[in-house]
Amino acid sequence: MAEPARTADLSESGAFALELDGVGRQFGALTALSGIHLKVRAGEKRAVLGSNGAGKTTLFNCITGDFPPTSGTIRFFGEDVTRFPAYERIRRGLRRTYQISLLFGGLSVLDNVYLACRGVSRRRFSLLRPGRDDATMHQAERILHAVKLDEVAQRRVAELSHGQQRQLEIALALAGAPRFILFDEPAAGLSPTERRDLVAILRSLPAHIGYVIIEHDLDVALRVSERVTMMHNGRIFKEGTPDEIEGDPEVQEIYLGGGHG
Repeated sequence: MAEPARTADLSESGAFALELDGVGRQFGALTALSGIHLKVRAGEKRAVLGSNGAGKTTLFNCITGDFPPTSGTIRFFGEDVTRFPAYERIRRGLRRTYQISLLFGGLSVLDNVYLACRGVSRRRFSLLRPGRDDATMHQAERILHAVKLDEVAQRRVAELSHGQQRQLEIALALAGAPRFILFDEPAAGLSPTERRDLVAILRSLPAHIGYVIIEHDLDVALRVSERVTMMHNGRIFKEGTPDEIEGDPEVQEIYLGGGHG
């Protein structure tokens, strides 16, 4: 996961990796998002929080191109990608994980990561088997080490625990030198130990890789983010540092039931 020079320069200059200007999304008469203005700097770690139905996953779908916005503009590292299909955004370094695991259960852990790396490489249509010195295979092995899955590299994905499958999803998102990642509830269903492992993995990501994380577990979200954006009824409700959000009376009243231990 070598750091791309251009991304590193953008991170140092304080440029924005992600800019949303007046983004909205309607499904018929239903307004899922309205007037979203959001800027995330290159290399920044941002959490997006809110109750169910606040519009968080719809926001991700608009950013990735799964459901393009019905209004507004989305820029990725300064480029207008509002009408780009999802694969064009992937080619530019945008990655995403999903709430539901999307893995090849019958293949090994290493093969899953290898295919992800191959899929975003120029050699993705080659039918040649990887050799002993295959660069893509070495990249897959390095990624598995980064997410602490070395010991299960040859196991079938279907045999992994739920927590290990979530770690594997992070590995897939790291394929092909990503510039920015969207994590959709990576801690869902994890045990306390697995959540601690997840926090360690997210904190160990290279500094130049920024991300936005949607997460219901506030202990996880506040520990892995530098800034927090709160959403409510399809709009941005409040922004601040983790400490500011955790101590905000309105946030506690709406989202935490009056307190957070």
